[in-house]
Amino acid sequence: MLNILLSGCSGQMGRVIAALAAQREGMRILAGIDVNAEAQLGFTVFKSPADFGGDADVIIDFSHPNALAGLLEYAVSHGTPAVICTTGLADSQISLVKRSAERIPVFFSANMSLGVNLLKVLAQRAAQVLGQAFDVEIVEAHHNQKVDAPSGTALMLADAIHEVLPNTHYVYDRSQTREKRGKREIGVSAIRGGTIVGEHEVIFAGHSEVLRLSHSAQSKELFAAGALNAAAFIADKPAGLYDMQSLIAF
Repeated sequence: MLNILLSGCSGQMGRVIAALAAQREGMRILAGIDVNAEAQLGFTVFKSPADFGGDADVIIDFSHPNALAGLLEYAVSHGTPAVICTTGLADSQISLVKRSAERIPVFFSANMSLGVNLLKVLAQRAAQVLGQAFDVEIVEAHHNQKVDAPSGTALMLADAIHEVLPNTHYVYDRSQTREKRGKREIGVSAIRGGTIVGEHEVIFAGHSEVLRLSHSAQSKELFAAGALNAAAFIADKPAGLYDMQSLIAF
């Protein structure tokens, strides 16, 4: 039985993960971590990992960036593998994730969808083929409750393209300037509205032709399934930093 400590358990994604885990054999939510410790979810909820004080086989984090440091401190001190799904992390927090992976196995991905990670590979390949002869724009759309913008997935896609086009830079807002688009730009735009689960499109616009690569999430369950798959994958791995590419290649 894989015993999971779920951070952010009373949030939208936390509840979906808990419901999906209950349907899977061989895994269960042992306890939850959330500021709302009164949440009734079928397992005990604690305000912090220190309050939990027990031992889990793996941690899944779908909470808030502010909770990351305490969660990783607990994971490292207990030798517990961690799946970090929280987005909107600062550079210093990402560095903390990487340092923690030197001591424990850490699965870290801006998006837990297999399809999105395939989109990343395809976008990178398109950038290699098309080069800077094509302008690159990334457009993402999410529900009106999402706090961070642009999404972590949009930045993941931009970073993948930047790897093969290193002379590019990101542009998030064109309203403050009145000038033509530069050839070395990667435009990143965010849309927030309604109950949109998650949509990402990478546009390669060239002379007389446009290539569009896109992914549309229909349900939060696909992200929950990815997180649970990552938890099962990483539970017996040695210390190191893992991502969806690791899971795909396994």
